[in-house]
Amino acid sequence: MNPAAQSPDALVERWKRFRAGRDKALAADHGWLTLTSLQWLPARPSALELVPGLWSADGVSSEGGSAALTAVAGDGLVFVDSGKPVAGTFTAALADEESLNWVRYGSIVVELAVRGNRYAVRTRDNASPVFTGFNGVPTFPYNPDLVLTGRFEAYDRPRQVDIETSNPLVGGVATAVGTVEFSLDGRAHILVAEPEKLGTLRLTFHDRTNGESTAGWRQVVTSRPAVDGTVTIDFNRAINFPSAFTDFGICPRPIEGNFVDAAVEAGERRFR
Repeated sequence: MNPAAQSPDALVERWKRFRAGRDKALAADHGWLTLTSLQWLPARPSALELVPGLWSADGVSSEGGSAALTAVAGDGLVFVDSGKPVAGTFTAALADEESLNWVRYGSIVVELAVRGNRYAVRTRDNASPVFTGFNGVPTFPYNPDLVLTGRFEAYDRPRQVDIETSNPLVGGVATAVGTVEFSLDGRAHILVAEPEKLGTLRLTFHDRTNGESTAGWRQVVTSRPAVDGTVTIDFNRAINFPSAFTDFGICPRPIEGNFVDAAVEAGERRFR
């Protein structure tokens, strides 16, 4: 439904439901708020922090490498999928950008991941104080003036654009499908858009609030473009990436030039 056709009270109620769902998703067991480490796997079997066993990776993912874990039953590791003890040497192979919640150790789930074609593990601990102390993401008050109408202009074909991530050791690639132009504070702004679910668009952006009242960058999902390219951009639904909550996320930074030259005081605020 077009937000312009709804009453102010209805818009606020929809936003409150959106916020409740967002906070509930963040508070999931072994979710983003529970990350307590990111450790790149060494070439030779070695001990890691926070979990027992010997861990290694024989090469990079793009060349058919795999990760290996050696443990004995007394180490207390069990497989997430079966609950069986880890006793012996086991391997797993993933493609770049894939993840696997592989083993559990007490309150910790060990996620095996490949980023930048390198194997790593991230520990997800439900005992993390970030998780146990979470009571919602701080937000700006709902501002109907930051529900904007924009216009999407699609590229002839999607473009692959190199980007940076929140981890300086890992690069990334974004799929750019066109641009969205909108007006804010009396001037025009143009952001490169990425595809989202059900035909909507994702805008990852910097703005004038970053590093002060907000995280380093945020993202917002537009409505699905109408036949004439019109989209609704509700900045009240701008959200943080996982890297705003933890030092161990590897999240895409905005495509170069995706800067809103205004203070977007809507959506999620700085968490830490």
